[in-house]
Amino acid sequence: QVRLVESGGGLVQPGGSLRLSCAASGFTLDHYAVGWFRQAAGKDREGVACISTGDNMTRYSDSVEGRFTISSDNAKNTVYLQMNTLDPEDTGIYYCAAVPAVGVMASGGLFEWLYHYWGRGTQVTVSL
Repeated sequence: QVRLVESGGGLVQPGGSLRLSCAASGFTLDHYAVGWFRQAAGKDREGVACISTGDNMTRYSDSVEGRFTISSDNAKNTVYLQMNTLDPEDTGIYYCAAVPAVGVMASGGLFEWLYHYWGRGTQVTVSL
């Protein structure tokens, strides 16, 4: 059974850091594209970062560039999202998603329609 499970969310103060994990089971992430998406209350879901696990090519949205880092550990079948200098605007449910990597980065990488498998999300709240 294919599963993606996110973890690492929580409450953090502005300026703080969190590291999210996306653990895959039922398939190996090698040569997959994995994206992180987030959805704030009342807003559409947006892509924030993606990685092609075969060549470690990455892409970020403008809103997180320079603050977030996506990485993969193929031995652990897990993708991470290190989030630094967090802002209340980063609050939302964070989802990871995966799809075989062919053509994903060339298509932009941060669009929901590119991805087949989705996790259930983890809540991130940035507040005093």
